[in-house]
Amino acid sequence: MLAVIKTGGKQYIVTPGQKLKIEKLEIEDGKEVIFGEVLLLEKENKLEIGAPFIKDAKVIGKVLSQGKAKKVIIFKYKAKKRYHVKKGHRQLFTEVEITGI
Repeated sequence: MLAVIKTGGKQYIVTPGQKLKIEKLEIEDGKEVIFGEVLLLEKENKLEIGAPFIKDAKVIGKVLSQGKAKKVIIFKYKAKKRYHVKKGHRQLFTEVEITGI
């Protein structure tokens, strides 16, 4: 059994028991989260495709933790102009374990 869900502007292929890092959700650790935007559902070798979403389908997950990804360095530079800018960015994420489809 697998499903394709949409959250945070991205799409993820998920199966029960899978852990994944998604864009930050404002939900406390240990709480349950329900993803209602299911794009594709495969159950017992039957494929169901939504247009754009499957009606009455949902994926249930449990929030494990909140965190920050590794730092990404942004460096801008113009040769011979004495221009350079260095910035860093750490993207926030939520780690979720899929409990049911």
